[in-house]
Amino acid sequence: MSANIKPLGDRVLLELAENTEQMKGGILIPDTAKEKPQEYIVIALGTGKNDDNGNKIPFDVKVGDKVLTSRYGGTEVKVGDKEYKIVGQDDILAVVGA
Repeated sequence: MSANIKPLGDRVLLELAENTEQMKGGILIPDTAKEKPQEYIVIALGTGKNDDNGNKIPFDVKVGDKVLTSRYGGTEVKVGDKEYKIVGQDDILAVVGA
């Protein structure tokens, strides 16, 4: 795991999936005008959550999965020159290519 970040509870550490965005017509779109990305790679899983009986609830994703998240959910974190996002498992909408 790069970044030495360990999420807690039912949170998941995500890294932005490489985006192969091509510019059409030579127009440069500033980062502030671009849509927020939603496609991420799972880097690390938290410690998990317990149900009412004290049993561990398993995660629906695993490290390495490509996932879609809610557009504005989670917390963005920058470590060095890398940007990560920490989200609750409920903010993950789907696994891509499952």
